[in-house]
Amino acid sequence: MSVDNPAHEQSGRTGAQVGAVSGPKVLLAGASIAGPALAHWLHRRGAEVTVVERAPELRPGGQAVDARGVTKEVIRRMGLDAAVRAACTDTAGAHTVDADGNVLETFRVDDDGGDGYIADIEILRGDLSQVLYDDTRDAVEYLFGDRITELTQDADGVDVTFEGGDRRRFDLVIGADGLHSALRTMVFGPREQYVRHLGLVLAFYSVPNEFGLDRWLLDYQEAGRSAMLRPIRDATRAMAMFSFPSADFEVDYRDIAAQKRLLRERVADLGWLTSDILAHLDDTPDFYLDQVAQVVMDRWSSGRVGLFGDAAFSASPMSGQGTGLALVGAYLLAGELAAAGWDPAAGFAAFESRMRPFVEANQEIGRLHAHTLTNPAPAAEPGTEPAVEWDLELIDRALNGVELPDYAGLPDSRATAEPLITSSARP
Repeated sequence: MSVDNPAHEQSGRTGAQVGAVSGPKVLLAGASIAGPALAHWLHRRGAEVTVVERAPELRPGGQAVDARGVTKEVIRRMGLDAAVRAACTDTAGAHTVDADGNVLETFRVDDDGGDGYIADIEILRGDLSQVLYDDTRDAVEYLFGDRITELTQDADGVDVTFEGGDRRRFDLVIGADGLHSALRTMVFGPREQYVRHLGLVLAFYSVPNEFGLDRWLLDYQEAGRSAMLRPIRDATRAMAMFSFPSADFEVDYRDIAAQKRLLRERVADLGWLTSDILAHLDDTPDFYLDQVAQVVMDRWSSGRVGLFGDAAFSASPMSGQGTGLALVGAYLLAGELAAAGWDPAAGFAAFESRMRPFVEANQEIGRLHAHTLTNPAPAAEPGTEPAVEWDLELIDRALNGVELPDYAGLPDSRATAEPLITSSARP
């Protein structure tokens, strides 16, 4: 595979050092968070990595995502702690408010050791994606504006045809292409077999900061619906979020106009600042709306093809741990594949054994949280999230319930002398 093609830039490829690697060839589908995170660790373990992304470029903005518990140690092992923290939202905390803006409850960023409602590592999804891409772009080949259209595997490899016309052979193919994974459908069957709708819809988009936000998130809750404004690093802008219950969801996730109509229909009569936030709906550059859903599968691999991140085990945004599952999972999947000598059956099986209990704990958190929002108690005070008794042991398993081996003896192109935390205790 050569990257010295004079059409390199026009083809949407990046990755000047790809040809220097001599390990197994691995193709990843998806360049949001899970894909680049896995690319980081696969490259460090000696693989030659290509990432294909159907979008023409990285998608900016999006919801704020968090790193809690053991995920912080993975970021440290990646050598990205400083870069990630520099791109954080710098949110000081959150106020839940009533329809008149009166503060009802306050949560601070240092609550629960930085692992609370507002985590001390909180970053917009698009900003984290950019950090991961910048970290890997010189060592990994990225193909933007392309996608897998055909895939055939045998005992020794996987033949892949791309929409752009290229045909290549890889040792492994891994889908990190999200909740609506095309690779999952191609290899494992229709999405309806695996996607579990939790009865909520979320929408995110950026708006001008005409609301006086200054490091504090504002959250309004009303009868199972919510409106939220959060500060971002650009003080002239803010990120808006709406959620509303929906027993079904039939809007095409690519039909932006239909999504905006649905949002207006469902929240137009919501109180607080809703009308002011909706006034910017047609001007925003980064609108996103989708169902709150989980992906539940009996297995995450088939031969030399695997699934990863939301494509395999989405816990939904209600878990607060989608990014944690992606970052922790990337470390473990690359480590287990390399430890198995890149044998897919052994590597994927070992990864699932380590990862599945962690996934299941986070999916349970996601289901419980969604249930409290879609079934608010009748006596709940307007403007507040319904009270729920959380199982502290479950929360600890969801944050820290996975061991991070040090994978001593495996190749590591960025070996560090820093001591590693190898237990599942809090970092």
